[in-house]
Order: sequence, then structure tokens, then C-alpha cells
Amino acid sequence: MRRCRYRRIAGAGLLALVLALPARAQPAAPVGDPPPDPGITTLPDVTVAAPEPRYVAPTTRDRIGRIWAPVLINGEGPYRLVLDTGASHSAITERVAVDLKLPIYADSVRLRGVTGTAIASTTRADTLEVGELLVEGATMAIVADAFGGADGVLGAEGLKDKRIVIEFRKDRISVARSHRQPLPEGFMRVPFKWGDSKGMRVQVRIGTVRAVGLIDTGAQVTVGNLALREALSRSRRKGEEMEDVIIGVTQDIQRATTVQVPSITAGQMIVRNPLIKFADLYIFDHWQLTNRPAVLLGMDILGVLDTLVIDYRLAELHIRARR
Repeated sequence: MRRCRYRRIAGAGLLALVLALPARAQPAAPVGDPPPDPGITTLPDVTVAAPEPRYVAPTTRDRIGRIWAPVLINGEGPYRLVLDTGASHSAITERVAVDLKLPIYADSVRLRGVTGTAIASTTRADTLEVGELLVEGATMAIVADAFGGADGVLGAEGLKDKRIVIEFRKDRISVARSHRQPLPEGFMRVPFKWGDSKGMRVQVRIGTVRAVGLIDTGAQVTVGNLALREALSRSRRKGEEMEDVIIGVTQDIQRATTVQVPSITAGQMIVRNPLIKFADLYIFDHWQLTNRPAVLLGMDILGVLDTLVIDYRLAELHIRARR
């Protein structure tokens, strides 16, 4: 008998929160104001895709980890925002916007998640600040509380010259300017490419199949596309499968199948025989990855590391495995 489980995937990166706003910072009317001109119908695009540790929760046998950044918004907080390498811009929950008395602009952006799209409201903060990161005039989508108790999402705006150090066992995260530090002793190097509309991409091999890997710290679980599943089925015998579903940040649901796959190799990192999900996710189509084998690498894999360093200036991940 097949079991069916529900997984909430916060992200299209898997939280891919790619926020594409109008060229002119001309938000929609705030809630309570008269409706905008009915002749204006075009909406801008946005892609998106518990009190345990304060900032960094490792993945354990019975729980998927999380990375929370302590972010000051307009000097208030800190608020815990999920670090999402698949998101180009940040987002917060409505509760945080109300708490900070920020203006809310109704139905002013199209939110793209892994499973679909939705029209969302936005807000604007004077400053977002964590470590040496300072973002001024941040426009943020307002999203559902879908991040395990976090207050929203920290996207990649302002990070192009930064170095993020995530220490899972020490419950610690730091954001500082990158000085092109060399690979630390005992670490492995994984080069990546990054873009607003492409996410953080690495070259991976799953068994004998080459694939595009998308590093997504906003995603709970690892998901492969159907092209990868087909390529793997040609090179190995079919194993046991389990039906599943994925619920994205837009609340859309897509069916998935859980399968054990051969080892995943990315640079010097090897993950042996993991269980991953396969689904025809909306975000693969949006990122034009339906015909090429691709896999979103989520926190079920990334959270078992001891330390993860993301150096945007070097375009490298520096990884130390857990002993």
C-alpha cells in the first residue's frame, strides 16, 4: 500500500523568491485607499521557489533543519528570516508588517513559487540589516506564515560581495564582506553560478547522470525534475517508490514521488544514496529546466553539514562535513 505524505516546500528557490518589480518604484495603492485606475491591469512579477535553535537548526534523523538570519528591519528586531539562496528579494509575513506599522500595498505583485503563482501584497522598509549587510529601500512581498515559525525570507539583494558562514552545530550565522578568503583547511570547494532568474546553480552528477543542481537553503526537501527521473530510469533498475505531494509558498499542491537515488556528487561533496522527490514543479518550467535533468538541493541534504560557507564574491561554496 502506498503512503501519501504532505511536505510544505517554502520556496522556489525552493523558496525562489525572485522579486521582479516595476522599473519605477510606483507601488499600488495602500490598503484602505481608493482602488487604482481600472484601466491598469498589468501586474509586476515576483518569483519566490519553532523555538529550537535561535538561528541555525541542523537536519537530524527526525527533523529537517533551517537557517534563520537575525535581521533588523527599520532598526527594530531582530526578526528571524529564513535565508533563501533561491530568492532574489526578501519577504515578510503580514504579522511583521503590522508589528512595524509598515504600509501594505494590496495585490501589487505576482508571487512565483515552486508549485504555482499567486497575486500578493507588498510592503516597503527603509532598511534591512544583518551583520555587514545593509539594504536600503527594500520592497518585500508579503507571504503566508509557511516557514516553520520564521518571520519571512532573506533574499539575495545586497549579497553579491558578501560571505555568509553558517555553523550548524554552533547555532551561528554571520554575514560579512568577502575578502576572497582561501579555502579553509578541512573544507571542500563547490563552484556555483548565480542569477536573479536562474537561482544558485552547481554542476552535479547523480549516479552516471549529469544534472543542473540548484542550491536552495529555503527548501525543506530535495526535488528532481521528470527529465532527471527519466535519465536515471534508463541507467538503473526501478526501486521502491512512495507517493507524496508538495505544497508551495503560494499554497498550490503538486504530486510527487519519493525514490532513493544513486550518490549525488557536487564538486568535492558526495551525498550517498539519498531519498529525493520527483515532481513536475512549476518552477522548473519557469527556469527553463524541464528538458534537462535538474535537482533542487534542499535543507534535508544541506542541513547535515557541519559548516556551510557561501562566498558570493568568489562564487564558491566552502563545505565541511559533519563528523
